[in-house]
Amino acid sequence: MDDTTATSRHIASQETTDLTSLGLAAAAAAVRNGDITSEAYTTALLQRARALAELNAFITIDEAAVLATARDADKARAAGSAALLLGVPLGVKDSYLTKGLPTSLGLDGLAHFVPREDADAVRAIKGAGALVFGKNNLVEMSYGLTGHNARYGQVKNPHARDRVSGGSSSGSAASVAAGIVPASLGGDTVGSIRVPASLVGVVGFKPTTGRWPRSGVAPISHTLDTTGAFARSVEDCILVDQVVTGEQTAEPFDGGSDLKGARLAFAPRQFLDLVDSEVEARFREVVRLLKNAGAEVVEIDLGDDFNALIQTATWGIFAHETMGAISEFLRLHDIPTTFEAIYEGLKPQLRQAWGHIVLPGGAGATSADAYQTALNVSRPEIRRRLNKAFVTQGVLAILQPTTPCTAPIRFPTLRSDPARKPRITTSATGRSTTPSRICIPRGRMTPSRFWR
Repeated sequence: MDDTTATSRHIASQETTDLTSLGLAAAAAAVRNGDITSEAYTTALLQRARALAELNAFITIDEAAVLATARDADKARAAGSAALLLGVPLGVKDSYLTKGLPTSLGLDGLAHFVPREDADAVRAIKGAGALVFGKNNLVEMSYGLTGHNARYGQVKNPHARDRVSGGSSSGSAASVAAGIVPASLGGDTVGSIRVPASLVGVVGFKPTTGRWPRSGVAPISHTLDTTGAFARSVEDCILVDQVVTGEQTAEPFDGGSDLKGARLAFAPRQFLDLVDSEVEARFREVVRLLKNAGAEVVEIDLGDDFNALIQTATWGIFAHETMGAISEFLRLHDIPTTFEAIYEGLKPQLRQAWGHIVLPGGAGATSADAYQTALNVSRPEIRRRLNKAFVTQGVLAILQPTTPCTAPIRFPTLRSDPARKPRITTSATGRSTTPSRICIPRGRMTPSRFWR
């Protein structure tokens, strides 16, 4: 190899790195302004996806189709289009229906199922000019928090391959963290956006339940399910939210750090009792930085029984609703399988878990009376206490660590028992209530530990 060839390859590699480092808003502006073409940007992302295929972040990428769509986007721009996400590829969790692109729900039995329709959120991003880059890997039927999938492989943490990525939206989070796509759509019932966002170090946005459309997304619980997104900045999440909802959601961020007048709260007795010491130290550092920026941060107490209420309202609702929610979804969208077939085809550990807590006759199944108590007593009481903090204390947001620990090493036991309530689950308030949540990474703990 001569010096000229080596130099050319280095420049090409540098250009690819520069393109893949763009966030969503920056990439959209660059395509819209003609600084880069969608084809060049998409090509760079595809190269990165190939280089990082070992992460198992994607189940499906149709390279020819996404490049053709990128060329169409460039033609649309030349014709005068200025759509918000014109020509920008996004990842989509494989629980979302995507017209013309296989949607497996993480199951072997649906590996070749190609929907005839898009989920509403997918239709929204396409309407804003975005491209579906590919379908992200996930835990089967979105039922698990470690990122393990028996058919499509364990999603690996981009920062340390021996640590879990979190789940169930594991591939969505990992693909953003790895720079394969600038943003990706995910879903969250009891932490499936927030857990992987925390463990791989990206921004995870779980909107208020009902704010984003859920039609066309495989469900777990009609009460708790929420669609949302991963990105590398809050600004990028705001842009996706604007596209999906059609609303101007916030004033443009001016880059300043003055929080004077902002009143925030946290509940140390409820949120910090079970977290690792390093996580608590980093969280308290964040509180200090917020105070230094002018925010008033007050301590609140949500009651001795608050965490018990959370457990009742979470586990007493979502598993009870799973069988009915999935059966209705399959029927409404003409998906060629049944709940019974899905159950029989699950990996042994997950099938055992469903037999225990999802099937009506399971030993751990929630009774109709307990379900009604969770829905009509525990959940409203949680809301009442949170509303009291917002109204009585006048706070704009409640702060808490997203997960009680950093990304654990991928021991076999972490993926062997989905019926457990893993220690990497989200902290208290995030699991059973409707307010929006946003997970913002603080950085690495130590060289031997991980993102928070």
